[in-house]
Amino acid sequence: MSTFLEIAYLVYNYCTDFVINLANIFNLSYYEVNFILFIILYPLLIIGTGLIFLIQIWRLKKWKRQLGQKP
Repeated sequence: MSTFLEIAYLVYNYCTDFVINLANIFNLSYYEVNFILFIILYPLLIIGTGLIFLIQIWRLKKWKRQLGQKP
């Protein structure tokens, strides 16, 4: 269990340092970068991948219909 906690601590520190470095590079605050990443970009990524999945299902069904197979 302590190994898991050590790894979690290292990952947390790495991610926090990454966001702080992004904030410094773009001359923004830590909170602004967090907002952009987790309130704007992450939900767009989740919704976008869901839409791509649905579009691919639709294309596959259309392709199967063109070949004369049942979906």
